[in-house]
Amino acid sequence: MSTKEVNNKRLFLAACVSLIVTAMTFGVRAGILGQLGVDFALTDTQLGFVNSMAFLGFPIATVIGGLVYNSVGPKKLMAVAFICHILGLVMTIMATGYWTLLISTFFIGFANGSVEAACNPMIADMYTKKRTAMLNKFHMWFPGGIVVGALASKFMTDAGMGWQIQISIMLIPTILYGILFFGQIFPKSENIVSDTKENIKNVFTPLFLFIFVCMSLTAISEFGPQQWVERILSSTGASPMLVLAMITGLMAIGRYFGGAVLKKINPPAILLISAVVATIAIYLMSSATGGMVYVAAVLFAIGVMYFWPTMIGFVAEYIPKSGALGMSLVGGVGMLSTAIWQPVIGNWLDGARETAIASGISEESADLVAGQSTLGNMVWFPVILIVLFGILFFMRNKVEEGRVAQEGH
Repeated sequence: MSTKEVNNKRLFLAACVSLIVTAMTFGVRAGILGQLGVDFALTDTQLGFVNSMAFLGFPIATVIGGLVYNSVGPKKLMAVAFICHILGLVMTIMATGYWTLLISTFFIGFANGSVEAACNPMIADMYTKKRTAMLNKFHMWFPGGIVVGALASKFMTDAGMGWQIQISIMLIPTILYGILFFGQIFPKSENIVSDTKENIKNVFTPLFLFIFVCMSLTAISEFGPQQWVERILSSTGASPMLVLAMITGLMAIGRYFGGAVLKKINPPAILLISAVVATIAIYLMSSATGGMVYVAAVLFAIGVMYFWPTMIGFVAEYIPKSGALGMSLVGGVGMLSTAIWQPVIGNWLDGARETAIASGISEESADLVAGQSTLGNMVWFPVILIVLFGILFFMRNKVEEGRVAQEGH
């Protein structure tokens, strides 16, 4: 099948809409955590487990998707994503308690992971000459979708609308991406390595394993503060959903222009600079109140905006023989790490709040103390990344030589 028969623009648009749905599930869920906690009498630790189901379903889908991509292709993976999105959203709307929330959130996470497993290699296949740039443009719709979800959640909550209605609005873009993908011809892995044995061999190379470990930390550095923004910042005097919308809006703009940035700064340098800025930002957020929260949020957006797409793009460009499997595994470990840390973050909040209340502090002040203490713990994630990306930066010439060698075979 000739690639001339593939409508790259429509497929790219459909992929972007599917990523908007993925992102809205994060943004809306961040906005309704408080309502879920009240309606179902859940602790922050239990809410952490609900959150973790989305992050757990994601890596399971990406690992499976990465392994079968060469044989089934992106079309069937997107069909799975569509079905699981519909199923997960409807089940969430009809949830009656903790366990139904866990199951429905897992389906949504599996759908989100299927989108990632299908679209990353599909885009790398369609845009061989500008993979990292186009992956940045694709991934701009993740923060872009969170902006939509966060603002929608805020306005609907302020208007007295329940969390069920907020979940239901995500069915609209879900149906839209299904229509856009329907009947389209998909690329046939002509420009990515589609030998699964070769892919598996190259995910056990030192450079891939190094990036694999780094991704587990970049993901939690980005998603930790974002997913808990309502619970962490609710007592700081700033609007948590406006903070989230501002962060993700800036991230979307930054990723849109990611191609221009990459022409001037190489990926290892971008990752190192990002880790430094993210560390400073989270540290500032751990003590900021009022207007300073917004200042720290701007720095946070700058720090994390290039993490995810640059990590995926790095694998596509510097370890091309890992193919779809490599991109899927890196995305998967990012979400798996975030899943593992969600209950821990919830426990940090519960523990710090209980300690503060036991010391005689009012409940509102205890919420502030707990949020700041939790952010203080989170700052260690990007601190470790400074060391790791520093090593990658100083070895960038050797890494470049390896990339040229892989492309030469």
